[in-house]
Amino acid sequence: MMKKKQFRRSTSVFRHFCRGGYAVFSSLHREVRIGVLTVGMLASVNIPKVQALQVSTTPESDEETDEKELAEVSVAGSMSPLTALQSARIVGVITRQQIESSAAHSVNDLLKSAVGIDVRQRGGFGIQTDISINGGTFDQITLLLNGVNISSPHTGHLAADFPVTLADIERIEILEGAASRVYGASAFGGAINIVTKDPPPTPPVKEGRGWCADSIKRKIISLDAGLQGGSYATFGGDARFSVHSAPSLIERTGGKYGGSFSAQYLRSDGATINSAFSRGNAYLRGYYDHPEFALDCQAGYSQKSYGANTFYSAAYPNQYERNTRFVFSAGAETKGRVRVRPEIYWHRLYDHFELICGTTTGENFHRTDVHGVRVTADLRWTLGRTAIGAEIREEGIYSTSLGRLMSVEGRHKVPHEDLYYTRHDSRTNFSFNVEHNILLPRFTASFGLLANQNTRFDNHLRFYPGIDLAVTPTPHWRIFASYNKGFRLPTFTDLYYKSPTHEGNQGMRAEESHSLQVGTTISFSPTPVPSREGGGWSGSFGLKAFYHRGHNLIDWVMYSADDVFHSANFELDNLGVSAEVNLHFKPFNLKLAYAFIHQNRRDDQPIYKSNYAMEYLRHKLVARLDHKIWSHLTASWNFRWQDRMGSYIRYEDAQSTGELVEYRPYATLDLKVLWTDRHYELWAEATNLFNHRYYDLGNIPQPGIVVLGGARVRF
Repeated sequence: MMKKKQFRRSTSVFRHFCRGGYAVFSSLHREVRIGVLTVGMLASVNIPKVQALQVSTTPESDEETDEKELAEVSVAGSMSPLTALQSARIVGVITRQQIESSAAHSVNDLLKSAVGIDVRQRGGFGIQTDISINGGTFDQITLLLNGVNISSPHTGHLAADFPVTLADIERIEILEGAASRVYGASAFGGAINIVTKDPPPTPPVKEGRGWCADSIKRKIISLDAGLQGGSYATFGGDARFSVHSAPSLIERTGGKYGGSFSAQYLRSDGATINSAFSRGNAYLRGYYDHPEFALDCQAGYSQKSYGANTFYSAAYPNQYERNTRFVFSAGAETKGRVRVRPEIYWHRLYDHFELICGTTTGENFHRTDVHGVRVTADLRWTLGRTAIGAEIREEGIYSTSLGRLMSVEGRHKVPHEDLYYTRHDSRTNFSFNVEHNILLPRFTASFGLLANQNTRFDNHLRFYPGIDLAVTPTPHWRIFASYNKGFRLPTFTDLYYKSPTHEGNQGMRAEESHSLQVGTTISFSPTPVPSREGGGWSGSFGLKAFYHRGHNLIDWVMYSADDVFHSANFELDNLGVSAEVNLHFKPFNLKLAYAFIHQNRRDDQPIYKSNYAMEYLRHKLVARLDHKIWSHLTASWNFRWQDRMGSYIRYEDAQSTGELVEYRPYATLDLKVLWTDRHYELWAEATNLFNHRYYDLGNIPQPGIVVLGGARVRF
């Protein structure tokens, strides 16, 4: 096992990381102080001292405190909860500090700053977004909420409707490359895990009288709320309430309990034609942490209605859509050398789509249900850590257009409509995982296997292996290499969708890939770290390369100029490289990152136009500058430049011109100014300062400059 080391730093406090897929809230009882971890390489924290590198608007303490060993910090990437020092995968992290200082309105907006992620917006404010990793498509990633898979088998277009507010989120973990042996189907190109806030550290009992003193003795209550408004009659608000047990109750019961509840509403007239929207969500989380076991649960609700101007076809500019989503999960975990975690989950998505708003032409109703049971066991022993797991996941859809035709007797009524779902399909996925991790002071090896069976195909088991290696030549330098095989089942949209412009294919095969990754991270601090007196700087550098060999990749394509889009399988490879530099000085932090991707088709089927898989980002450059202006006032600048391959058919007045137009490179610059005090904050932001007209998807113009402002209070 690794030799324990002591780490020291000056000021910044960063709460612990809990494990994604294995133990959702396994570290609720811990707090870990570490430095800022940027979107780049989480593994770069493997240094003798973890530096305090974030811009602070509050006075720094001169007193140094002992750090808990980095073995307390768990990251995603394996079944066992490995730490940042042990993990053999490179995991990117968007931190809480970056979330607060960014000019983002949604998780989708936040992900734009990650250089390996492609965020293609159909509407502003993150209303409808496709998210992909390393040149893949929006259906090829697994989306997790506190480690629970909430991906939708209906379509990836709607998968990123997270029921949490930005105030709920502690961090976002980004795992690039195939991860099927850990997360199963749909983790074809990677995974994104949204981790919500942990409870605050429990303060000591203080003497006093009155309600406030009594609440401290009995329980900890906190409340924060915010309002915002600005361009295009945009207005909204959110609030978050949390309660946690105090020391007196912990002593009596032997365990800690608590929970949080949040809600949000936002509306806007929209920044383009037919893009007005309203959305709301609510999220509840609870836990009980005993020395011998832990319990946790979460429930979420989201709803949005929006004008979908040319979203799915430029021939119909007056589209409209409504989505409602429910999410629930509950789990338990034993403690000790052997940890067993059973978990159940369920989520439901209602989708109402109008091809022509206010009419029944092309109108569709869908109800998608996913529920499952997963059990994982983790054993710590002399030769490392071994984990085994099993999962049963049932996916089904009731629809007016997707699935097989149902008998009249078996049809279900569409809620609030005088209609019935006429079609249905379902499939059951059985997964069995095994993994072993060898942990040495300068070397980590993680290898495992997923055995999978799906009722849609046959009764045969399919195997998906993987191995990850990490070497630490020096305390400041780490080298990674990995191979993983991934797969993805076709969505119900891929199989059945049919419209005047699209035609699905029930004969679609599952996607498979062989994913190779290599990378290195280096941290450096040539001069002393920034102190209260000033001076000093530090930084980190990361370099990654990947090669994904794809088999039966799914795309929607046209074979000729007068054709409709067909879902089809192709042989397609993606390879690329990315680099990132982070520099931390006393007055500011600077991040620069660049990614390059090249694609290669291995089949000779002629294609007139690809709609998704072959419209990838060839180049992406991101830059971020955080700096202090004066006193409690800080500024954050975010620059993004990208060049997309592929083309789109230009439409004029909802009529095709037959002309293919190549995507053009574009740049955006966002600015957020933030005044932070102990109990409140004031902010103003402007996105797309250049007021640049650009397209993420053909014929769907993106908003120009948008100016918003707001306030937040904390109690």
